[in-house]
Amino acid sequence: MRTQVGIVGAGPAGLFLAHLLHRSGIESIIIESRNRTDVEQTVRAGVLEHWVVELMKELGLGERMTREGHFHDGITLQWNRQRHHVDIAGLTGGKRVAVYPQHEVLKDLIAGRLAAGGPILFGVGGTTLRDLDTDHPAIDFRRDDTGVLETIHCDFVVGADGFHGPGRQAIPAAHRTEYQKIYPFGWLGILTKAPLSWPELIYANQGDGFALLSTRSPDVQRMYIQCDPAGDIAGWSDARIWDELQTRLGTDGWSLTQGPIVQKGIISLRSFVCEPMQYGRLFIAGDAAHIVPPTGAKGLNLAVADVLVLSRALDSHYKTNSRDLLDRYSATCLRRIWKAERFSWYMTTMLHRNAHESDFEQRIHFADLDLVRTSAASARSLAENYVGLPFD
Repeated sequence: MRTQVGIVGAGPAGLFLAHLLHRSGIESIIIESRNRTDVEQTVRAGVLEHWVVELMKELGLGERMTREGHFHDGITLQWNRQRHHVDIAGLTGGKRVAVYPQHEVLKDLIAGRLAAGGPILFGVGGTTLRDLDTDHPAIDFRRDDTGVLETIHCDFVVGADGFHGPGRQAIPAAHRTEYQKIYPFGWLGILTKAPLSWPELIYANQGDGFALLSTRSPDVQRMYIQCDPAGDIAGWSDARIWDELQTRLGTDGWSLTQGPIVQKGIISLRSFVCEPMQYGRLFIAGDAAHIVPPTGAKGLNLAVADVLVLSRALDSHYKTNSRDLLDRYSATCLRRIWKAERFSWYMTTMLHRNAHESDFEQRIHFADLDLVRTSAASARSLAENYVGLPFD
């Protein structure tokens, strides 16, 4: 097979990139290790920044999101049984975020890609990237159903294949530096069949630590509580989960609306960045290049930002035969990535209880929360980061 851009991974980064390239008349092929059902049914939360919502509309992919997504003008911070509304829209000139799960975004992107005749090869394995430091890179792989070795010859390779994919590993270890922070706490997440308890997301630091009240639909809600990442989910009965949620989200005169818990699980939290994000004719994007704790709602949005930068660079290359923007891809992305890493770290440390911190440090986190309540500048900074910083 021959194409201009070979893309490994049918997650947000790979699929958005394919649509952006198609808009510029640039051919691409996507390969994905999972089958389509697994990609579309792996449930993941999603908060879309304002500009991502607008981009989906521009690409003709926003109809279902506009109809089914939940558009929020603000968020609620809670501590010491008190709540404070952060007027995101008012602080950012009317910008809002959309609560629209990532797997629903992927369904829209896949359907749009296939409707446009763009190839996605699902269920492939043994993927190897080679000749990346030449003008003729290639991707070797085998389809799960045939086992036959196949090759995509291309001008450029994009590793949008997640943290464990071959993309980042194809950058020689001597050419890359990796930065990582492992947090000493995790999240226990649940899906519950219950009506809305509050009109917007609540981020709380109360009781034994963090809790998040989010939503999926008018009758299905997503909630999280801070927990031991090495804990056994079997030790968390439904009754214990509801008790903790009520404690961490409770305020005077209000209680959480409960319902049957239909899904629960524990995830660990970490921050990760790989520098640089390119080697020869290989470019990595999304989780292949960086991970953020979900507290700042930046993961999917950063992935889309990466490929927006990359699509513009590829468009410039094919139109002018210049590699200037391509050569600056990593540096351009990393400026935004480190700001998002900072914001995610700030939200995570401010809202969680850390057993390794002193009482002094925990009081500082409450002061941070109160500063958002009392300082217009602090509130505006949080709001601007939450809806998405402008591009360079």
